[in-house]
Amino acid sequence: MDLVSVRIITADLARSVAFYERATGAKATWATEDFAEITTPSATLALASTRTVPMFAPGSARPAENRSVIIEFRVDDVDRAYADLKDTVPDLVTEPTTMPWGNRSFLFRDPDGTLVNFFTPVTPAASQKHSRPTP
Repeated sequence: MDLVSVRIITADLARSVAFYERATGAKATWATEDFAEITTPSATLALASTRTVPMFAPGSARPAENRSVIIEFRVDDVDRAYADLKDTVPDLVTEPTTMPWGNRSFLFRDPDGTLVNFFTPVTPAASQKHSRPTP
C-alpha cells in the first residue's frame, strides 16, 4: 500500500489552488474545472470543488469543517518559508518553533481553515527520519 494523496474539498477551488500554489511554490495541474492537484516528489495534494462530492456519496464531505488533520510539508528552510508567507497566510497559528521530536515548524490555516505545517528537520535523528531517497 502507498499513500499517494490527500484531498481537500472546498467551496472556492480557485482560491484554494491559488493559496497552495503560493504557499508551496508549485504549479497546480487542473484535470477539470472541479479538480486540481499539486504534486510533490513524495505525494499529491488534491483539491476538489464541492460539486465532486456527490460522485462519491452526497453529503459525505463538507468544506471548511476539518479540525482534526494537519497537512505537512517538509521544506528546506522553515524560517525562510515563514518569512515569505507570514504576511499572506490568512491565519498564522504558530511562528517557527523547534519541536521536541527534532523538527522546526510553523503552523497556519489555509483559507478553509485546514491546518498546514511547514517543517524542517533540525536534529540528526529528525534529519535521518525525513531524509529524501536518492533517485
